[in-house]
Amino acid sequence: MRARADRFGLFVPGSSPIHRAPLWAKYLAVLAIGAAALVWRIAPVAVGLTALTVLLYALAGRHVLSRWAWPLKHLWWMFAILGVHQWWLAGGGLAGLWHAVGIVGSMLAALQAARLLLLSTEQADLLDGLARALAPLRRLGVDADAVTLALHVMLRSIPALAGAAGDVTDAATARGLRRNPLVLAGPVVVSAVGYAHRTADALAARGLMDRDDDAA
Repeated sequence: MRARADRFGLFVPGSSPIHRAPLWAKYLAVLAIGAAALVWRIAPVAVGLTALTVLLYALAGRHVLSRWAWPLKHLWWMFAILGVHQWWLAGGGLAGLWHAVGIVGSMLAALQAARLLLLSTEQADLLDGLARALAPLRRLGVDADAVTLALHVMLRSIPALAGAAGDVTDAATARGLRRNPLVLAGPVVVSAVGYAHRTADALAARGLMDRDDDAA
């Protein structure tokens, strides 16, 4: 699972223009691509944004570019479920297909932009940059440390859950179930819930959050 997690979103050392770009520029690029994907969820924009992420990965070097296709290879069934659902909601046919491409493509572009940020920036730099950016908001009552911790937990969870999804896909393939998305979804959900409970227990053990054992 660790190898899959590495391909999904852990830092890849390099000296490319993407690696050397200032952190604020990387965050701005992720926000711009994410905002465009959210506002214009149509097929031409989705395809264009996805192509832009391929170009950015290429600028980051061949080792980063080789990781671009990871979500399509290991999480294809998630995109398939979403695509069929959106196609059905839009009434099917060619119009439904273009609608599904717009939704799924926009989601893929936003995901790839976020992955590029993780692949080209060390996690410590990401968290330090966020803490500095949130520092002025302390006067407004924002707990910068809590927000930074939340981001740290999120960054750790992404490759862990992605690796679990890859493991489930491999196990299903070995049993001839690769083309049954519904069979794959259940174990991934169970794994995600288990990971969330383990993370909460670890934080509670360090006094960083309260656990209501009775409610659990």
